[in-house]
Parts: sequence; C-alpha cells; structure tokens
Amino acid sequence: MINADVIDKGRAEWRKSSFSGGGNDCVEVATNLPGVVGVRDSEDPLGPVHWFTLSQWRAFTAGVRDGQFDV
Repeated sequence: MINADVIDKGRAEWRKSSFSGGGNDCVEVATNLPGVVGVRDSEDPLGPVHWFTLSQWRAFTAGVRDGQFDV
C-alpha cells in the first residue's frame, strides 16, 4: 500500500493521452515521481488522486494492451 502522505504531490507533472482528442473527459497521469504513478480525473484536477506502485501500473497497462478490459 502506498502512503500518499509522503508523496511530493506538488511536483507531479500531469499529462493526458494523445488519444483524448483534447477534450476533458479522460484521465491524467503523472509518471515523473519516484516509485509511484498518479491518476486523476481531468475534469476534476483538484479532486482525488489514485496512487499506484510502478509494478501495479505496469500490470494494469499490460492488461490494457492485452485486451483484458475490453467490453
């Protein structure tokens, strides 16, 4: 489990996927912080952030690439 209290959140550099088409209805990801990846709703940048370890993030993105979450 990640202790979000020790993350230097002010240094997070947020970016949206190039597939988002410039809209606001997508997620933003911060991958520049050591050992963690942050994910937030682009429509609510001051709202909650979900923090993942690098291994959790890699497992998730591998699942996306493999089609595990296709409906």
